[in-house]
Amino acid sequence: MTSRSLPRTTAVATLLTTALAAGLLTGAASASADDAAAAPVRIHDIQGSTRTSPLAGKQVADVEGIVTGVRTYGSKGFWFQDPKGDGNAATSEGVFVFTSSNPTVAVGDAVKVSGTVTEYVPGGLNSGNQSLTQLSKPTVTVLSSGNAVPAPVLIDARSVPSRYAPDGDPAAGGSINGLTLNPRRYALDYYESLEGQNVRVGTSRVVGATDTHAELWVTVKPHENANRRGGTVYGSYNDQNTGRIQIQQLAPLAQQPFPKANVGDVLSGGATGPLDFNQYGGYTLTAQSLGKVTGRGLKRETTRKQGKHELAVATYNVENLDPTDPQEKFDALAKAVVENLASPDIVALEEIQDDNGAKNDGTVSSAATVKKFTDAIVAAGGPAYSWTSIDPENNKDGGEPGGNIRQVFLHNPARVSFTHRAGGDATTATGVVRSGRDAALTLSPGRIDPANAAWTDSRKPLAAEFRFRGEPVIVIANHFGSKGGDEALTSHHQPPVRSSEVRRLQQAQTVNTFVKDVLKADRRANVLVLGDINDFEFSATTKALTDGGALRAAVKSLPRPERYSYVFQGNTQVLDQILTSPAIDDFAYDSVHINAEFADQNSDHDPQVLRFRP
Repeated sequence: MTSRSLPRTTAVATLLTTALAAGLLTGAASASADDAAAAPVRIHDIQGSTRTSPLAGKQVADVEGIVTGVRTYGSKGFWFQDPKGDGNAATSEGVFVFTSSNPTVAVGDAVKVSGTVTEYVPGGLNSGNQSLTQLSKPTVTVLSSGNAVPAPVLIDARSVPSRYAPDGDPAAGGSINGLTLNPRRYALDYYESLEGQNVRVGTSRVVGATDTHAELWVTVKPHENANRRGGTVYGSYNDQNTGRIQIQQLAPLAQQPFPKANVGDVLSGGATGPLDFNQYGGYTLTAQSLGKVTGRGLKRETTRKQGKHELAVATYNVENLDPTDPQEKFDALAKAVVENLASPDIVALEEIQDDNGAKNDGTVSSAATVKKFTDAIVAAGGPAYSWTSIDPENNKDGGEPGGNIRQVFLHNPARVSFTHRAGGDATTATGVVRSGRDAALTLSPGRIDPANAAWTDSRKPLAAEFRFRGEPVIVIANHFGSKGGDEALTSHHQPPVRSSEVRRLQQAQTVNTFVKDVLKADRRANVLVLGDINDFEFSATTKALTDGGALRAAVKSLPRPERYSYVFQGNTQVLDQILTSPAIDDFAYDSVHINAEFADQNSDHDPQVLRFRP
């Protein structure tokens, strides 16, 4: 799951306040009287031909330009642009002026601005984000009003390079900040060369649905890794989809609410406005004018019903479900299990919270949460699922403080029997023994190596043993560590630092070792490892899970354009997986797209279903 801890406007204001107090506006204290007396400079002199201004920390006086956009929420200020320019493709002709209070200028005003050149890093210096060049503590003089706004630069498939970013400078710790921009070769350089300028995208396809912060993502490259449902597939670390760009409305407009769009819809008429850089998506077109969404009728998928001799096993991240959620959420999730997933025999749920949700009072039981969910499934016409889980220690498994998220197994007792072996708890590890000709768990349900440091402040894997038509099946439900702390694709480090992968790699190795223990006891064992792996099918995490042939990533059985369960910043990608042991060599796999591509979501993840004959 990906979330923000503060509403957008509050978050930006807080970041700016913190930055001013902590000196994150780099160079803000080095102005001098001599700087103030220097000759006026132009906007392209401030922007320079690298990511950071050559004038950072200096006072500039009487910088002229035309106001192209005004922002009266969050990071308050305005953009202005030199209508003449210097003819250098690497130097932007626009820049943001941070006023901290509502600006008193209007679009079309010709202004002179004096102030301090600063480099603001959204998210803080340790975020890895690029910085935004801006003028702070400004003095603004309006020279005239009603002037023509400089014509926008068209961002399209021809103008955006296919290569994403240059390699970072090893001498600068992998940073690209000091490299001269090459906007004809690299997409990130191209976007940076337009930072603060008035830009436009034409009619374009939506690749990231409208979110609760009135933002959406489009692509200006309609054929770039496109799939049949309209998304743009993220298939490797070296194919970042350069045509993606975020669009947000510059100011709330009562006469034109921000459009509600799903993946595959078309933003007819495109958008025009200044190009910003922010913490929540990098380069963002802040729309001064915005087209309308033309719907393409994207439908939620429905998987087929399993056959009489097929076992259907699913995984579904239900996004912090707890009894305080509205009944409508329970009903919608239940309907999805019954109708879209065709009532699987076994369902591994992730992000089931305790019985009072995020209230941090020591409650760890989730019985009320699961009962409310299973009751909703029955009401939707589904089976009366039985369930099993292990309560975590209070606040020891990460997630929302007080929420105590955990994995839970549902199973349909009319088709599957659960093999209970008592003794499993939050801190006791289950093991593997041979029972007759089969591998068996010592505890069912039981946790895998819960004392291992890999699981500190993270969800521990939950293993359980079932029988279907007399055959044992071991299922391991997972919710690996999140990607929190990883740098964005637009990081000034290239390639970006993926620090969170270290933890998931350790977690994957632990699960892989356990599966190998099962296979030592019975090489023919039916083992499924599933859940929110929080990593891609091409990642080191997945490679560690499949090490030695212990498991196979079932999502790779799908055509490449169909491999996804999540949409993040316009990239459709894999986070949720089901992996199979060698004995499960004939199966049908389905990533059931019912959430991630839609503005209306019951969860931010798409569930996965696998059917096979044990």
